[in-house]
Amino acid sequence: MATHMPTGMEHHPDIVELREHYERVTSTPRAQGVEALAVLAGLFLAASPWIVGFFAFTTLTVTCLIVGLAYCLLMAGYGSAYERTHARAWAAAALGLWTIISPWAVSGLPAKGKNITTCVITGAVMFLLGLAAISMATITSNGAAMRLGRAGRAKG
Repeated sequence: MATHMPTGMEHHPDIVELREHYERVTSTPRAQGVEALAVLAGLFLAASPWIVGFFAFTTLTVTCLIVGLAYCLLMAGYGSAYERTHARAWAAAALGLWTIISPWAVSGLPAKGKNITTCVITGAVMFLLGLAAISMATITSNGAAMRLGRAGRAKG
């Protein structure tokens, strides 16, 4: 009775092709630009209570600090290791949405003009950068969208 030894999924032709595809996509200036802008947006959100001047809103200040740093951690390294971090982009987009609604969702003093404006604009930028990072999975090296069900299939 012969036993079949699995060769491991990491050597499967589809997996190898996907890794090569992700490497091509993340080595582009677009992917690296998305990563850099995302890190800057996260750092701005973390520091925004002191930059804009709404640190008296302690709950919103803590929220902005934590969400901004979490966003940086999620998106940092994205361009250099997309294969392992592309799922983080979904969480980053969700953090962008949370940032937009946070002035009304967190308890504490009622939101005012500059903290609402800062959170809404920064959250929208973070959300869009998260979507841009997500979209990298469907872009081929020549810039065309990959067709679902056709990408990564082994020949033969």
